Amino acid sequence: MRSRSNKRSSSSSNSYASTVTITVFIAVCVFAVWMLNYSNTGVPPQTTNRSTRIATTASTDDTTNTALNMASSEDDQAQVITKSTSNDNSNNNSENPKAFEDNPGDLPDDAIKSDDLPNNSSKGSSTQDQNSSGGGDNKQDQVSEELQDQKEKEISQSQLSEDQTSSVAEHSQQQADHDEQSVSSQKGSDDQSDQNSRKGSEDQSDQNNQKMFTSNGEGSSSGNDQMINSESKSQDQQETNNNNSESRERSSQDFQNDKKSDTADQQQGTAQQGQQQQESQKQSSDKQQSQNETSESDQQQQAKEQQKQQQKQEQQNSESNMTKIGEVQFSDVTNHAMTTTLLVQNKASDGQNFSQTPSDQNKQSPEKTQQDTDSQQKQAGNAADQSKQGATESNSGDSLLGGDNSGIPKESKESKKSWSTQADQSENQKERRKDETDGQDGIYGYTWQNCNVTAGPDYIPCLDNEKALKQLRTTKHFEHRERHCPQEGPTCLVPLPEGYKRSIEWPESRDKIWYHNVPHTLLAEVKGHQNWVKVSGELLTFPGGGTQFIHGALVYIDFLQNAVPGIAWGKNTRVILDVGCGVASFGGYLFDRDVLTMSIAPKDEHEAQVQFALERGIPAISAVMGSQRLPFPSRVFDVVHCARCRVPWHNEGGMLLLELNRVLRPGGYFVWSATPVYRKEKEDVEIWKEMSALTASMCWEVVAIKNDKVNLVAAAIYRKPTSNQCYEQRKQKQPPMCNNDDDPNAAWYVPLQACMHQAPIDKSERGTQWPEKWPSRLQTPPYWLNSSQMGIYGKPAPQDFARDYEHWKRVINNTYIKSLGINWSNVRNVMDMRAVYGGFAAALKDLKVWVMNVVNIDSPDTLPIIYERGLFGIYHDWCESFSTYPRTYDLLHADHLFSRLKKRCKLPPVLAEIDRIVRPGGKLIVRDESSTIGEVENLLKSLHWEVSLTVSKNQEGMLSAQKGKWRPNTYADRNSS
Repeated sequence: MRSRSNKRSSSSSNSYASTVTITVFIAVCVFAVWMLNYSNTGVPPQTTNRSTRIATTASTDDTTNTALNMASSEDDQAQVITKSTSNDNSNNNSENPKAFEDNPGDLPDDAIKSDDLPNNSSKGSSTQDQNSSGGGDNKQDQVSEELQDQKEKEISQSQLSEDQTSSVAEHSQQQADHDEQSVSSQKGSDDQSDQNSRKGSEDQSDQNNQKMFTSNGEGSSSGNDQMINSESKSQDQQETNNNNSESRERSSQDFQNDKKSDTADQQQGTAQQGQQQQESQKQSSDKQQSQNETSESDQQQQAKEQQKQQQKQEQQNSESNMTKIGEVQFSDVTNHAMTTTLLVQNKASDGQNFSQTPSDQNKQSPEKTQQDTDSQQKQAGNAADQSKQGATESNSGDSLLGGDNSGIPKESKESKKSWSTQADQSENQKERRKDETDGQDGIYGYTWQNCNVTAGPDYIPCLDNEKALKQLRTTKHFEHRERHCPQEGPTCLVPLPEGYKRSIEWPESRDKIWYHNVPHTLLAEVKGHQNWVKVSGELLTFPGGGTQFIHGALVYIDFLQNAVPGIAWGKNTRVILDVGCGVASFGGYLFDRDVLTMSIAPKDEHEAQVQFALERGIPAISAVMGSQRLPFPSRVFDVVHCARCRVPWHNEGGMLLLELNRVLRPGGYFVWSATPVYRKEKEDVEIWKEMSALTASMCWEVVAIKNDKVNLVAAAIYRKPTSNQCYEQRKQKQPPMCNNDDDPNAAWYVPLQACMHQAPIDKSERGTQWPEKWPSRLQTPPYWLNSSQMGIYGKPAPQDFARDYEHWKRVINNTYIKSLGINWSNVRNVMDMRAVYGGFAAALKDLKVWVMNVVNIDSPDTLPIIYERGLFGIYHDWCESFSTYPRTYDLLHADHLFSRLKKRCKLPPVLAEIDRIVRPGGKLIVRDESSTIGEVENLLKSLHWEVSLTVSKNQEGMLSAQKGKWRPNTYADRNSS
């Protein structure tokens, strides 16, 4: 740059000196000639010296170029114009030599005028000198000169307009080229991430903007160099000027024909794209890699700063242009050319708006860029609002479905290898016929009929199977009270009792129920004096008494606590089993002590005792101590209670008591409150002796034998051993120890055996330690849940346990309580039809509900975990009927149950069973695969249930429905019921 500047300065000095010298010389010559002529004739010559005129023209050109260079140094935009003007002058010198030739002849007097152009002042001075020296004889030459000057001025202005148009058109063409390059660059970098692509486009935008701003400055320097070369009249610059002249001619033609310009720009951009695509891809890739660490916010800030600089420079250019030569002409042409450029850009934008990149947008004018920026910010704000709204809707769907982010994936297939099932554990499990159908019987409009059975409204299919009961060979071990399910579940509906009303809410229901809901009075007649139940108008009332606690269950509960403080209701003791529960007042009042009671009783002559319990809102199932194991795991109950339960514990080698030993936790208590404990009748004495010998041989410790002075009864309390020491020291090995291959957890249709299982001795084995106190045991993973064992969902078991709990807390709090429209004050009896870790029940702890957790026999055996955390449950196969009375649950919850179940049995009998269990007005919540949700929905609608909500997302769905009072008008054939 220094060498060019020095060269420019020396050339300008030489030109100026030469001009002064020539001017002085001409003046002297003219004066001498004038003096000579004046002295001779007094008439000026009629011709003009050609060399003088040429010299004057050269001087004028040099002066003009000097003035333009001074203006060029003030503004970059004017530099481009100066460049074009100097080139035009050079071209005019070579292409129009006749404009500077002599035109001898007389000129009129009025033709002697000064030039209008300010930059031709020296030329005007020379003309005045000539006119003053030439007199009237030079009028023709002056007219010719004036015409030539005017023509030259018009050509200069025309070339000035063409140059300005060409400059703007060239910038428009360059912009289109960069647009194509940016698109090609973006296509070349599709394999990179979206963020890098976005950054690369913005970097390309910055580079293009910088090129647009610096191109004017480069044009200025180039223009000055070309002026110097023009002054030296080098051959290379003449070729460049010729090329520039051709380019200006094409630009002028394109400016006059916008459509042709559009086509030409597109064709030229396409040609350049093919040549520059590889280079632009490489540049874009390099730019993107070098700018990966630049944040998007920094790039936006840089873009804003460049926009501000562009606006400021444009304003300065506008102010500077007010002082330049040819301002009006330049402004008109520039505005016209800019309008044409914007039209071309708008057309291209209309055609290619879908592929416009940020760099394309940043190439527009500052005003349009600012408008586009504001518009983009508004659109970004709207998009953000829409994104928030969409996220809210999505989160709402995710919340209803539990959410993919909730932390509970599908069950791991690998985990099944680590967990046994009841189907595997139970040696004598009743085989089921596998259904080979596709489960598509769930069609809306399924025809239903009422069950035509003797039990009527109290029908329990697996306990009232008259056909199976008739085929029994013996009832010695209460086989007729055990489960005998039909080969296929019934598809008939249980009718409602006449006058049925909505159940009374808890806790009022513990003291009274509607008579017509359980219209049985036999217990009131037989047990009324023991305060079991009484009839009071249209209500049945429950004073809270029982055979062993006539004066109330709470007094009796406190009596037991005082007899053995180690029981510690609600702390050490949380889950108990009440055998022969009657109407379950004992378990009902233990809720006041934070104790959960599994009450069991057979469906026998004490009609509907379990139904009374469930109608009152107290947990109970219909079961009997008969010939089979109870459907519970081993070592899970903290206390087993029997108050006058009428079970012959001492018979057949203590087989039934040994079953209690199986389900009782090591260190747990057996409370036996019966007449043999405190009465001296012969039968009672004999039973007491046999029970004492049996319990001693079982190594049960007699902790206390206490009399209840209020209820005038007594209770014997035994404690199960925590080690095998007593078993090994027994003199008589009766009852015997069970074989090592006998699984104590197998409980599904497994016959009873008169044997005992070894106590666990490994500290990591379940049963070697007592659970933590309630309620901390609810949320604490059991100590025996090994981290090396894979959980149900594929994580280490303790982590799975915690994740399951958090998942269900979130689902229940965000969805089930808030979004399903369930009045939880009407909900008391709840069943989780497919429990895993019991997280669903644990999350409902703060509500006044209890949950029956059902672990399916073909699912991983997690029921011991549920008991360990202070909850309870039962094994079951939903291809069979559940051991409960009709209309006994307020809410059933089925999480991914039906999609698994329909592989083994048909869905209509299952839905008929659900309809049997749920009370009118009760709810069903189903979470499953979307296709299964559709089948269940159709079946529920055919049952006239009100389906209040269905949600489906990512092939997962949820359904909420409510049962009504609809019953069919027809009855099924008796043999098919």
